[in-house]
Amino acid sequence: MESTEKLTDTNAILAYLYETFPLCFIAEGETKPLKIGLFQDLAERLADDSKVSKTQLRIAIRRYTNSWRYLKSLKEGVQRVDLDGNPCGALEAEHIEHAQQALKDSQDKAKARRQETAKAAGKTAEGEQKPRDNAKRKPRAKADFAKKASFKKPAPKKVEAPVVNLVQAELSQLTSGQKVNVKLGATPVPGVISDINKEDIQVQLNSGLTVKVKAEHILL
Repeated sequence: MESTEKLTDTNAILAYLYETFPLCFIAEGETKPLKIGLFQDLAERLADDSKVSKTQLRIAIRRYTNSWRYLKSLKEGVQRVDLDGNPCGALEAEHIEHAQQALKDSQDKAKARRQETAKAAGKTAEGEQKPRDNAKRKPRAKADFAKKASFKKPAPKKVEAPVVNLVQAELSQLTSGQKVNVKLGATPVPGVISDINKEDIQVQLNSGLTVKVKAEHILL
């Protein structure tokens, strides 16, 4: 008997589309621009398929069409395709321009996040060097310190955690089983994505605890 279990993970739905419509949805490499109104065709074609819902299909297609590799495929001279890979007309100039702008905005945001993370890491590293520099400038204080040590035990040095350059993730970059870090406080907590449902991401932390967060709380 055919399984009626619904697919709720976006990556699983995309994998299903790759397998069912391989001439339309491309799993790897350069993609093909989709026919305008393709969602309606897809909903009708899968009307009797109990595995996927229209809501989940919309989420999966939105992630597919917002990916960098899809936006790069929208260029002059390229034909849109239907579910069976048949040409459905050339791209209009305004659609190409919109895709190029969306790609640039997304890449600029990712670059800005990387620069902010690197800048913050640089300031932290600079602050960690100051105690060592001060220690070198005051060798004459060693004798005084030895006298005070007999009355008061010096506090142990605080060991700073190593600086890790993490960047805020985008929903389109996340997949089930992926190792990530979750912002739950001052220090990111490592874990593994166990499920992605719409914009809710379920992560099993290394401690065994499972949390549900948004993409904005995920760091890569």
